[in-house]
Amino acid sequence: MLPVLLILLLGIVEFGTAYNAQILLTNAAREAARSMTVSGDEEEAVAAAAAATAPIGLEVSATDVTFTVTPAGPCVSPARLSVDVTVQKPLLTGLFGASIALSGKATRQCGG
Repeated sequence: MLPVLLILLLGIVEFGTAYNAQILLTNAAREAARSMTVSGDEEEAVAAAAAATAPIGLEVSATDVTFTVTPAGPCVSPARLSVDVTVQKPLLTGLFGASIALSGKATRQCGG
C-alpha cells in the first residue's frame, strides 16, 4: 500500500508545481502583452515575461515568445495583440517524464 500512496503523493506534488508554473506563464504572457502594447519594444516585452517567470526558475527567451497582431500590420488601435509564451518545465521527480510543455496566452488591444 505504501508504494501506491507515495506515487499518489508525488503525482500531487508534480501537478501542483506544474499548475503553479502554468499560472505564472499566463501572467508572463499578460506582462509581455502589456509591455508590448505600451512601448512597442519586443525585447522589453520578452524581458517582462522573463521577470514574471523568474521566481520559479523558468527561463523565457525570445524564441519562447510569439507576438501576433490581428489584423496583420502595426500594433495600433483597434488591432489586437496576442502573446504566446511556451516553455519546457522540468519535472521534479522524473517519474512521469523528464519535462512537460507549458504555455500561457494573453490578448490585449493595441495602443493602450
